[in-house]
Amino acid sequence: MQNNPEPHVSLDGKEQQPTLILDDFWPGPDVLREDAAMLRLQPIGPHYPGLRATIPPMLAERMRQRIAPLLATHFDLDPAPAVSEAYYSLVTTPPGDLAPIQRLPHFDGVEDRRIALLLFLGHGPQGGTAFYRERTTGFERISAERLTPYRTGLDAAIRQYGLPEPAYIEGDTPLFEQIARHDACHNRALVYRGNRLHCAWLPDTVPITGNPLTGRLTLNLFLFD
Repeated sequence: MQNNPEPHVSLDGKEQQPTLILDDFWPGPDVLREDAAMLRLQPIGPHYPGLRATIPPMLAERMRQRIAPLLATHFDLDPAPAVSEAYYSLVTTPPGDLAPIQRLPHFDGVEDRRIALLLFLGHGPQGGTAFYRERTTGFERISAERLTPYRTGLDAAIRQYGLPEPAYIEGDTPLFEQIARHDACHNRALVYRGNRLHCAWLPDTVPITGNPLTGRLTLNLFLFD
């Protein structure tokens, strides 16, 4: 395997949380895409707007080891957290069919030690990932201490402004302010804390299809222990 890539580090928002951007992240990324096309992708949980399939544990562990030195340097995590979940993920839900929870930014958990790696495997327009600040509280990441006031503030804002119309979130809204957006690129990986408010950026140019070879396919690695 090639040497560990040197990331571009983006410090996002008022809280200056790091996003690592690693281009040419994985050798042979199209092999991963072909692997995903051979698997049975299916819905997993209510949050993701599409289909998923678990990736082999050995592959997930190799990716964890690949970013472990970066986690020590940029997140003060040494040793790196263990793999908790790992999926191929394919967006298949048209904007008009999104459930309310899929129209809002989300967070993966409340722990600073929770890390997400997102690897873009598609070619052509793939959108990207955006990060947000909840307007009522000003929170950009959700800790255990912030969870209750976040929910209270968001509920109050929804009562005032209503839920967003069925669509993938793009830019600022009455409920959330976009603080950063990182564009997708074939074989680009993003690494960030999972307790940050984030959501896929999916403009109209991104194909919504059930074919992993032509659609918006990512590999999602979640680390936590």
